[in-house]
Amino acid sequence: MKAIIRREILNYLKRPLFWIAIVVVIFGVFQQLSPYLNIHYITSEEELENDDPETVLEGEIFEGYIPLSEEEHRSLWEKTIQENLLAEFGMNEDEADDVIQEMSGMDIKEACQYMEEQYGYYGTNYIWEDTAYGKGTMEEINSYIDEKLDEHSFSYYFSRKFADFSGLFMGFTATVLLAVLFMQDMRKNTYELLHTKPISATQYVIGKVMGGFLICLMILGILNLVFWAACLICTSGNGFDIRLTDFLLATCLYILPNMLMVVCVYTIVALLFKNPLPAVPLLVLYMVYSNMGGRNAEGVYGYYGRPLAAMVRFPGMFFDVTPPPLALVNQICLLFASAAIILIGIQLWRRRRI
Repeated sequence: MKAIIRREILNYLKRPLFWIAIVVVIFGVFQQLSPYLNIHYITSEEELENDDPETVLEGEIFEGYIPLSEEEHRSLWEKTIQENLLAEFGMNEDEADDVIQEMSGMDIKEACQYMEEQYGYYGTNYIWEDTAYGKGTMEEINSYIDEKLDEHSFSYYFSRKFADFSGLFMGFTATVLLAVLFMQDMRKNTYELLHTKPISATQYVIGKVMGGFLICLMILGILNLVFWAACLICTSGNGFDIRLTDFLLATCLYILPNMLMVVCVYTIVALLFKNPLPAVPLLVLYMVYSNMGGRNAEGVYGYYGRPLAAMVRFPGMFFDVTPPPLALVNQICLLFASAAIILIGIQLWRRRRI
């Protein structure tokens, strides 16, 4: 088994495709993460001067936006509705004040429904969403950064964004890179010869799986070191806490099970059809499925994760990164599913021995 693993690693190291993949992934991930490397404490109000809207649906800290408190959010939402009642519904100030007063004891969902039924005012829920983030002052932004960094280190947040985009790029990269993992072995003469060798089915299948998995691990190891170093360099002088362990933990939890699943899909397809290429379109569809959003029980569209998805996304703002519901449960399920696929692959290889 060690010989098989060693052979696969050496073969990949000789292929230009492997090195091109590393460069492409680093470049692609850097393009997505570079704005977060510019996060810093604001030193003057002039840094925040721009023509961007005062409130937005989603706004990042490096753009000068911070999430509004519940009280501020509600107050701004009611103020916007009141202005629209005056401008578009022909109400006077007293009538508009009465409407706002009537809604004061309702939660947002009830208030939106009330406006639709009583006044035919549709879209108040969108106004609520579009006023979630507002421009902060220098003191507010710096205070917000301090508050978040008291909870976790800077690298804790950054590593989850790193896992988000690295997992995305690595999913599609592994789909292309691992297509050649079984290519040579599935040729007729080689396939028949392998079945006459004394190597066991368990050694062969696990050796191939580990060979492909370690290739992905090598790329991820390089990514971890590159972006850990980028964090250290770009945030030096800000006093941010940067830990390599945050990157490694995020990679182990949110990327490695996905890479193992991709390798296992190639394994089972190659052993079933004696050809790994049918796995390529299958895995592309699998990646698309894993990256799809959906609607929750309240009908809100977003990324909530899908069963056995081979990708974990962190679509929230930088300091609000949280994994999708049941993400860790899904990653554990991927490990069990991968183990089951390996066992099936061993049985297939064993039954086809000459």
